[in-house]
Amino acid sequence: MRSAPSVESSGSAVPPSGAAGHLLDRRFARDEIALVRHEVTARLRGVGLTGDRLQGYILAVNEIVTNVVLHAGGYGRLLLWTAGDSAWCSVTDSGSGIPARYLSAPEVPETYEVGGRGIWLAYQLCDEVTVATGPIGTTIGLRIEL
Repeated sequence: MRSAPSVESSGSAVPPSGAAGHLLDRRFARDEIALVRHEVTARLRGVGLTGDRLQGYILAVNEIVTNVVLHAGGYGRLLLWTAGDSAWCSVTDSGSGIPARYLSAPEVPETYEVGGRGIWLAYQLCDEVTVATGPIGTTIGLRIEL
């Protein structure tokens, strides 16, 4: 069961670089989307995530990274870590924030609607999605049980 969205005023807590559970900390730009996807895949395979759950989670991460480069300034930061029995990914941008009307869990996009599937897919494929947004940027957190 997917959790309801959590909207916070600040980013989610993550372990510092080098801490136990830390897998990846990198900045990215438009021309690095595929590279980020491959790096995240390799790190998650290394902690035992495989099969459809891995592929679904990678798709969700890819959609959020793509949203950053298309809608929030063209670059961002991705953090990937494990905590307990889950893997977490947070993607942060320095855009102007997500308008309030888009902060509720998204409905199924209409068949011929252009766009609007990235966040919806994240909610379908992840065990938890969190959103922290404001005028200086947005952080989206994605959690999947290992």
